[in-house]
Amino acid sequence: MSTDTNAAATTPGSKGQYGAKDIQVLEGLDPVRKRPGMYIGSTGLQGLHHLIWEVVDNSVDEAMAGYCTRIGVTLLADGGCQVDDDGRGIPVDPYPSGPHKGKSAAEVVLTVLHAGGKFGGEGYKVSGGLHGVGVSVVNALSERLLLEVDRDGRRYQQEYAKGGKPQGKLTDVGPTPSRGRTSGTTITFWPDPTVFVAEGTEFVARTVLERLQTMAFLNRGLQIVFTDQRPEKEQTVTYQYRGGLIDFVKHLNASKDPLFSKVCQFEEEDPSDGHALDIAIQWNTGYHEGVHGYANNISTIEGGMHVEGFKTSLTSAVNKYARSRNLLKEKDPNLTGEDIREGITAIISVKLRDPQFEGQTKAKLGNVSMRSFVQKVTHERLAEWLEENPTEANKVVKKGLAAAQARVAAKNARNAIRRKTALSGAGMPDKLKDCSSNDASESELFIVEGDSAGGTAVDARSPRTQAILPIRGKILNVERARVDKMLKNNEIQALITAIGAGVGDEFDVTKARYHKVIALCDADVDGSHIRTLLLTFFFRQMREMVEAGYVYIAQPPLYSTEVGKEKVYLKDEIAKAAFLAARPNHKKEFQRLKGLGEMDWQELRATTMDPDSRTLLQVNVEEAAEADQIMSVLMGDDVESRRNFITTNARDVRNLDF
Repeated sequence: MSTDTNAAATTPGSKGQYGAKDIQVLEGLDPVRKRPGMYIGSTGLQGLHHLIWEVVDNSVDEAMAGYCTRIGVTLLADGGCQVDDDGRGIPVDPYPSGPHKGKSAAEVVLTVLHAGGKFGGEGYKVSGGLHGVGVSVVNALSERLLLEVDRDGRRYQQEYAKGGKPQGKLTDVGPTPSRGRTSGTTITFWPDPTVFVAEGTEFVARTVLERLQTMAFLNRGLQIVFTDQRPEKEQTVTYQYRGGLIDFVKHLNASKDPLFSKVCQFEEEDPSDGHALDIAIQWNTGYHEGVHGYANNISTIEGGMHVEGFKTSLTSAVNKYARSRNLLKEKDPNLTGEDIREGITAIISVKLRDPQFEGQTKAKLGNVSMRSFVQKVTHERLAEWLEENPTEANKVVKKGLAAAQARVAAKNARNAIRRKTALSGAGMPDKLKDCSSNDASESELFIVEGDSAGGTAVDARSPRTQAILPIRGKILNVERARVDKMLKNNEIQALITAIGAGVGDEFDVTKARYHKVIALCDADVDGSHIRTLLLTFFFRQMREMVEAGYVYIAQPPLYSTEVGKEKVYLKDEIAKAAFLAARPNHKKEFQRLKGLGEMDWQELRATTMDPDSRTLLQVNVEEAAEADQIMSVLMGDDVESRRNFITTNARDVRNLDF
């Protein structure tokens, strides 16, 4: 091996020199300011709302510990957010030792990463915010933060400026104001617009309400009051559920047709190792599985040990019951887990002292001991419920038997697709214009509405990395169709074959031929409907692809105008307003572009397909149970639920097209 000594050598002051002076030490909350995405996921709307979750989670931890009965969340008219609770209040006494000795404990919690009551001791036996970075991160990313603590009948107050800089010490400002509580914490913060530049600092009420409602379901009896004080958005919503998970399951099934009115619910606690579970189950007449896991109130969208234990026992208990009642004959094979879980809505909420989450996103629970605990309790309690409720149990078994027949039909349909693929040589749909790259990580599949737009997209693409699949008309609404019927639909067959990773329970995201699957539809009502049908299909039948972040929505511009001799494209109304604010004397008309067919291929490439100039929206699933319910409302048969959802959330719509 030869070495280029000239390239390797450096001299003092040369460009390649690297020494101690180049090492940067970030003090206090500076790391959060430097790399906010590491702490809140993004600096877009998702990260903005994450600030609220961090503060609310601390209040919920107080509720789980048995000290908090009410949480208030208020979106202020000036863009701030206030979260208050009637818990014990953050400790205000001086910190006893170390570099922070003498500062109030409250100031340490708000200014030091990984400082909190969740790493040992008796402060919290069970908590969700185990990283201990929550409220300090909120402080770091706020333009201003006001802390108010009530303890022992006294009110303490401290204010922080941009980046979490204390403006004086924590001060006793007098007796606790008479607000029906003697202790508690109130945190009011104003997000820093220089951090959240991508999508601004305006909170979306619907996003906040969804999360708060879930928290109220998971913490039976806890009252959560949401108030929006912003002009033209004023509202107050109170969530409190005496039934807990029973109410949660009924809520998720409200837009569906329950198989029976009863909800199977059971709880168990093992004080020896700090494990506890709360499980609620009800089946509906639909075809989709809705099993949602939570650990210490955190949504484990990728499941984990608690969900594994539940599924194993569910399959075992139902088959055992079916055999004992001769609903399954001796010669019949057992029902599979997939058969039994068709149409199920189940919440598995567990609490444990030392949860081990896989990945930074806490999406999967890894504690093996929790699997055996859930498995044992579920097997015992579900078996009892089935025996005590024979009418409901028989309906569950009969639905499972019908699902098994449909599974066989679906298998035959899949085999027919495979045979058709094998006979057609290359195996790809005729209409697919594939890319030449075999590297999935750089390959993109554009699903384009209509053949004419597909032709334009073919001309506009980069043939090496961009594939085009035109679809004709509106694909089947998979929310209302069983798998066997879905697999006979030509457009869906083409999608499954092009992506190449299977479908449903057989879907394997590692085999996906593209790591960007992009819905490219017109910016009108029909385009929105087709896009929604596609997203419903991906969510229900290729969920792992959504969770992996492979599904995107293209953003063709809504407007074009001219500046001098140059044509300028604007994404939406917000972009148009910003354009006019920057150019108040602009006189040229704005052309509204409704169809992709109105653009020539050069325009489509520059505005929508070129990675250097386009805007894509990534689709993700943060709250699986809520996504499941919204899909059912928007794409199911219950018209009244859909109307109510649209009218309730109209105030949060930024672009509405009739």
